[in-house]
Amino acid sequence: MAFVDYYEILSISKNATDKDVKKAYRKLARKYHPDLNPNDKEAEKRFKEINEANEVLSNPENRKKYDQYGEHWQNAEAYENAKQQQEYQKRYQGASHNYTDQDFSDIFGSMFGGGSSRQQSAKFKGHDFNAELQLKLIDVYTSHKRTLTVNNKNIRITIPAGLENGQIIKIKGHGGKGVNGGPNGDLLIQFSIINNSKFKRDGNHLYTDVDLDLYKALLGGELTIDTFTGKVKLIIKPETQNSSKVKLKGKGFPKYKKEGQFGDLFITYNVKIPTNLSTKEKELIRELQKQR
Repeated sequence: MAFVDYYEILSISKNATDKDVKKAYRKLARKYHPDLNPNDKEAEKRFKEINEANEVLSNPENRKKYDQYGEHWQNAEAYENAKQQQEYQKRYQGASHNYTDQDFSDIFGSMFGGGSSRQQSAKFKGHDFNAELQLKLIDVYTSHKRTLTVNNKNIRITIPAGLENGQIIKIKGHGGKGVNGGPNGDLLIQFSIINNSKFKRDGNHLYTDVDLDLYKALLGGELTIDTFTGKVKLIIKPETQNSSKVKLKGKGFPKYKKEGQFGDLFITYNVKIPTNLSTKEKELIRELQKQR
């Protein structure tokens, strides 16, 4: 297996932080994305390399294996087991042994091409793939299905309502191919939830501010607002104060994997003082002031 330098592919150093890896991946993925480079085979190849590098370096466990074992990182556990067996045999025979790169290659050669039938039949799980999916807040208000393309394969998944920003779900068996007939790795999808709504989300609860004109705040009345499930009519109590809050039970965000259960919606009233008063309005306000 030819060595692939994932750090070089992402143009980062081996000391790069997780944040550096993510930043470099996003920059290059945008640059070489097939949608921006139609019919460009070289860009398509580069895009695949970038995704492969990110799948390894964005996963702390895989990155540690890659840093230690290079192109053999996917079989790190198998190597450790084989090395322990050889160390035991050397000690049993009364000899010490320091492992070299040649020994490293010999161990893998014996395991995957040229050893005993028992060694050749060893099965190992493929490595996991990592992906990031950006969604809007409205997209995770209800459960829905979506088709993803991973390594040129279409995967139909269900996106559950109530997903949190940064949450990771595992799609079993859609990672790297297993070794010697071993099980495939898994696909780990991290969700980036973009909130471009007027609501602030905190867990299952939603928060929003509503402007209230002075007259309705003083005298009371009705006000219609938008929610994720449609319009809701609010009853404004007379003499409602600025910054006062009301709670709409069950009008918040759905609870993850708890069908039919929702958080609450909290509304803060912002009383707006009228401007550009006419002469008559000012006279009436002065008269009201005298009455008070």
